[in-house]
Amino acid sequence: MFEFLPHSVLQMGTIFLSIVIEALPFVMLGCVISGALHVFLTPERVKKILPKNKFLSILVGSFLGFFFPSCECGIVPIVHQFVKKDVPTYTAFAFMITAPIINPIVLFSTYIAFGNAMKFVVWRVLGSMLVAMIVGIWLAYINKEPILQKELAVSSCVDADTEHSHGKVSLFTKSWSVLTHGIDEFFDTGRYLIFGSLLAAAMQTYLPTGAILQLGHTKFLAILVMLVLAATLSLCSEADAFIGSSLLSLFGNGPVVGFLVFGPMVDIKNLLMMKRYFKTGFIVKFVGIVTVIVSLYALAI
Repeated sequence: MFEFLPHSVLQMGTIFLSIVIEALPFVMLGCVISGALHVFLTPERVKKILPKNKFLSILVGSFLGFFFPSCECGIVPIVHQFVKKDVPTYTAFAFMITAPIINPIVLFSTYIAFGNAMKFVVWRVLGSMLVAMIVGIWLAYINKEPILQKELAVSSCVDADTEHSHGKVSLFTKSWSVLTHGIDEFFDTGRYLIFGSLLAAAMQTYLPTGAILQLGHTKFLAILVMLVLAATLSLCSEADAFIGSSLLSLFGNGPVVGFLVFGPMVDIKNLLMMKRYFKTGFIVKFVGIVTVIVSLYALAI
């Protein structure tokens, strides 16, 4: 049916569909969780749960992913909802960084992928915790600029006023609100997932991967190559360890660990979804900080 199309276009289409099919369930789940947070999580409850000390609050956010697991494909809507509900940015982003890595499913898949080698699980967890703590400290003590897009910051204030004005509502009404908000969030976020997946598929198809792999002669260049591959491949955190293990003999421990830590934090589809909610300047700084930390961490291994 599509024989008239070039082989590269067909290949790109196949990769695009595989990324979308892999990510879609997690995005849907993330949007439903976002809807639940929108309805049930109030700023007052946040203040009761989180410690007032900023450093302790960053720690809580870093470990929250173990008990509240989420794939990186659906993490952006959840973090956006956290920020809208007055969860401090340093707590929300600490959660965003670690949740796709320290959740039990990802830890188990990493353990299996590397032939039951526990050291890669430990290195991956420690790397994510290190990045989460440094990014959290940056947001808590250094960054003073607002990170939300202006129109979203205004709408969050409107949402808060609406919640207070409604008073008590029935469980059925709240459940319906969860679904309607989740659907709205899904269609709002889904378009960025489509664009990001298409861009990732195009880069996988037309970027000369073989030439990139040949660049990794030194450890530092190998780390940079693996970070580029992590962002380009846009793999789900439940599956990326199996790709990383296949590249272990070619690049060594440090670059592969960098690949495992960096990918769930920074990939093309996630960056485009973040662009919907957060300011471009903040995203650039975030990516820069994560890149530097992960590179140094991988060098030290």
